[in-house]
Amino acid sequence: MQSDFIIAGAGHNSLITACYLSKAGYSCEILDARSIAGGGCATEEILGAGYKIDTCSTGHTLILQNPLIKMDELGIVEKYGLSYLHPDPVAHVALPDGEQITMFLDVEKTIKEIERFSVADALSYTRLIQEFDELRPLLGKARSGPIGFVPSLQDLLKDHPRGGVWLRRMAMSAKDIILREFKNPHIRAFMGWMTFQTAVPIDQAGTGLLPYQITAPRQSNSWSIPKGGSGELTDSLVKFLEDHGAIFTYDTVVDSLILNNGRCIGVKAVDSREFRAKLGVISTIHIKHLVNMAPKELWGEDFLFGADTYNVGVPFFSTYLATTEPPIFKTPRGPRSAVSAGYAGWFEDLVQSGRDIYDGKLSEKISWLLVATPTLVDPSRAPLGHHTVKFLTHTIYDLPKVGPKGWEKMKIEFTEKLIEKIQEFCPSFTNDVILDRIIKSPVDIESWNMHMINGAPHGGDRSVTFSGAQRPAPGWAQHKMPIKGLWQTGGTTHPGGSITGYPGRNAAMVVLKDLGLDPCNTMLI
Repeated sequence: MQSDFIIAGAGHNSLITACYLSKAGYSCEILDARSIAGGGCATEEILGAGYKIDTCSTGHTLILQNPLIKMDELGIVEKYGLSYLHPDPVAHVALPDGEQITMFLDVEKTIKEIERFSVADALSYTRLIQEFDELRPLLGKARSGPIGFVPSLQDLLKDHPRGGVWLRRMAMSAKDIILREFKNPHIRAFMGWMTFQTAVPIDQAGTGLLPYQITAPRQSNSWSIPKGGSGELTDSLVKFLEDHGAIFTYDTVVDSLILNNGRCIGVKAVDSREFRAKLGVISTIHIKHLVNMAPKELWGEDFLFGADTYNVGVPFFSTYLATTEPPIFKTPRGPRSAVSAGYAGWFEDLVQSGRDIYDGKLSEKISWLLVATPTLVDPSRAPLGHHTVKFLTHTIYDLPKVGPKGWEKMKIEFTEKLIEKIQEFCPSFTNDVILDRIIKSPVDIESWNMHMINGAPHGGDRSVTFSGAQRPAPGWAQHKMPIKGLWQTGGTTHPGGSITGYPGRNAAMVVLKDLGLDPCNTMLI
C-alpha cells in the first residue's frame, strides 16, 4: 500500500517534517541509507557497549528556541521524554601563550573572567549580550517560517529603531565585528573560537551576526545537550512517527526519482526497489546529488547553476575516544573542565585557517579545536567512572599532492597532534587513560554519510552568497523544487545546518499549505 509521502532521508529535519505531516493525518514512509535514523543527529555505541558516542552533532542550543521544543508542538518533551541538560561552565578555551578563558552560565562570572584581560572588552561583551536581546525575537520570527511566508529579518529591521545598525552588522564579516568590538588578543581569540563553531570562515561577508548569535544564546542557556545523547532527539521523533503509523525502511540508498508526466511520484533505490507515494516526496538528499537523479531539463538552468555553484562548506576531522578520565585543564585558578572545551589559536591564525581551507591548503598550525566531553554532566553515556570524549577540528578534504586518499595514512598522525595539543593544558589526560578510539577524516565522514560531501556536515556554507533566499539556489528557497511533487528540507535549505529543526518545521509548513491546509491551525503555531 502506497504512503502519502516518501521521506528520502531520516535526518532530524526530515523526521520533523514527517512528524508534522503525520500529525495532520498523512501517512509517511521514511527511507535512509544507514541502518538507523538520525543522520547527523545520532548516538551510537561505536566504541563498545555502554559508550554512547554522538557521531556528529552534540550541542543543541539553537533548537531550544524552535516552537517544536519551546512550545512542545509534537509532545516530544512531555510525552516522549526528551530532556536537555545545560552544562556549567558553558565553555573553556586554552590559548597559545598558556592563558585560558572560562565561560560560565552566570554572566557576571563570565564578565569577571574577561576583566582579567580587559575591562573595556568586558564592557563590550556585556553590550553584545544585551544588544542581542533586542534582535532575538525578530530573528526567531524570521527563522520560524519559510522564505516568503514570514517577513525576512531585513524586512523586520526596517521599522526597528536600530535597524540600520543590525543591517550593517548582517552584511559584515564576523572578523570585522570581533576586531571592532574587542581589542585584547585573548578575548579576540576566544570570540573567534566561539564564532567558528558554525564552520563558516569568519572573514566571509554575511557572518557578522555569528558572534552575537552563537555567544548570546550559550550565555543564556549553555551548550545544551540532550540527556542520554544527541540521538535522544531522533529517538523521540521516531517514536512519535511510529505511534502515528509511519514506516521506516533502512539500508536503502536512493538512486533516482520516479517521474510521471514531469511530476515526482517516488524514488528508486540502487537495488532497483521502487517506493511510490500518493502525494509526493520530501528530500534531504544533498542538492548536488539530487540534480543527478532526474533529467537535467526538468531542473531548469537557474537551479542547475545554483546547485553547481553551491559551496558544500568546511570539512571536519573527528576523533572519538573512550577514556577512564576526562580532560581536566590545569589553570592558576584551579582545575577547570567543561562539556564544550578546546583550543584557539590567535585571532589572525583562526582567520587564516578558514582562508587556507577554502584555498585548499593544509594549515600547519592547530587553530581551532573543540573537545566535547558530555559525560561530565551525563554519566549515563559511559560505563561507571568512564567518559566519552570527542575531538573536532576543521581541515581540508583534498590533501596537496596526494589527494583525499592520503588521509588514510595521515589521519593517525593528525589525531595524535590534536591530542598532544590538549595534553599541554590537561596533564592528567595521558595516553594511558585512552582505552579506545575511532578516527574519521573528511573522507571517512563522507563515506559514513554520502550527503556530507567532502566531509562537511553543516549542509553548506552560510555566508551571504548561500543564505536566506539564496539557499539552496536563488528562486528556490521555499522548499519547493523545480519538479512538481518534490519538496526539499535539511541543511541545504534555510536557515542551514546545525541542530535547529527549522528547515524541517518550515518545510512542513510549505507542504501543508500546498495541500490546502492552514499550517497555523495544523501545527499549533
